[in-house]
Amino acid sequence: MIGDVLTTSILFEALKVKHPNAELHYVINQHTFPVVENNPFIDKFLFVTSEMEESKPKFLAFLKSIKQEKYDTVIDVYSKFSSNLMTKFSGAKMKISKQKWYTSYYYTHTYKEAKQPKTNAGLAIENRLQLLKPLCDETPKAIQPKIYLTPEEISQSKQLLTDSKIDLAKPLYMISVLGSGDSKTYPLAQMAKVIDAVVEETNGQILFNYIPKQIHEAKTVYNFCNAETKKQIFFDVFGKNLRDFLSITYHCTALIGNEGGAVNMAKALDISTFTIFSPWIKKEAWSMFEDGKKHVSVHLSDFQPQLFEGKKTKELKADQKPLYEMFSPDYFIDKLNIFLKQ
Repeated sequence: MIGDVLTTSILFEALKVKHPNAELHYVINQHTFPVVENNPFIDKFLFVTSEMEESKPKFLAFLKSIKQEKYDTVIDVYSKFSSNLMTKFSGAKMKISKQKWYTSYYYTHTYKEAKQPKTNAGLAIENRLQLLKPLCDETPKAIQPKIYLTPEEISQSKQLLTDSKIDLAKPLYMISVLGSGDSKTYPLAQMAKVIDAVVEETNGQILFNYIPKQIHEAKTVYNFCNAETKKQIFFDVFGKNLRDFLSITYHCTALIGNEGGAVNMAKALDISTFTIFSPWIKKEAWSMFEDGKKHVSVHLSDFQPQLFEGKKTKELKADQKPLYEMFSPDYFIDKLNIFLKQ
């Protein structure tokens, strides 16, 4: 997933500080490349393609290509069957991953994931940094993921916005109207109320983050908005690809909406965020660098903790729809307004 790939990129920066002469390669799904493109700490990318995932012979050929690299060390962040195989084929003497009872024998070093964060970096950051213990004298301090845009991308996106009659001297908000799936998407009618509140409080200009195949759902949110809000929405201005989205977001005042890759990318661009978590996602893991000012998030458990007592993630995911419906914007509009004023 895009958020995972971006978050894991912090390991490269930390490793280059401790081992400046090391050659560092990153195995990722091909579609996630735009969030780590131009990263100066990564020397080479190896791509897992959709064809490889659907063809055993092609995946086997990929595994053999990994073997030919003659790696000294492999850090397996994913720790799933496919990455277990990559680790095994690598032939590396040092193999590092998180602790799982059924795969631990694959690795020379494993660590147990923490359940509670020690800093505002969040568990997604803190647990990844534990992977570096065998390679670094001390665990590096929290590092924030970064996205590297070119001057040309920044200039072109600015021209696109000004050509679209957007005034960059006024507030401009990117709305993450849709999550990566239904179970991570705040109910559309309720999202429209959130957008209404943003416009009412700021008279800000609004952009929607969506891709062409999501236009029906995005238009549904638009139609739920009130008439005054619709006047402020530039519905047809959106990123045609991931790098376009990143360069447009670079010029925004803040990103507001569903937790997921878009929020992580905005943080990596040093853009303020207000995040609405799905009821089944652990806020302590992904509320990275939340400080109550620049980065703010809300979860139903913040307001109705009794609904989550003794519940496992699997149960919460099964009940996500009624829990989402229960999560009215009324719970957090005041918090949103404070964020907007800051």
